[in-house]
Amino acid sequence: MHPVKDSPRSLVRVGYDGRVHKTFRGPKARRRFTNEVRVLRHLEEQGCDFVPRVLEADPEHLYLVTSNCGKPVEQLGEDKKRHLFDQLRQYGVSHGDEEVRNVTYRITDQRFCIIDFELARLEGDPIETDEHDPDEDRRGLE
Repeated sequence: MHPVKDSPRSLVRVGYDGRVHKTFRGPKARRRFTNEVRVLRHLEEQGCDFVPRVLEADPEHLYLVTSNCGKPVEQLGEDKKRHLFDQLRQYGVSHGDEEVRNVTYRITDQRFCIIDFELARLEGDPIETDEHDPDEDRRGLE
């Protein structure tokens, strides 16, 4: 597998079959894993076609496998970026990290896509505070 990202929060690799493998780690890893799976499944149920599909989710190991949404985008105009994330809101999702690093381009249908939903919120979700949860931190590092 080819590593795409190796940070304190996650390890992301692309398999030879093109699927994306993400292992969550670090503070609040369990919460971020659970949230990403929940939001991606919601988007799939809503018919959103410009986000990854959950193929496998292992909560014990905080391991997620998704479909591949193309190659990372290095540059994107501010208007195009805003329009793309606004489209996501039509499905009841606020991304939470609206940066170019979370946009890919899928050549098969010439479509910009959005990835990385760890910080996303569904419409109606309560707004989280930054309260420290030491049990969550410990579980995320197990």
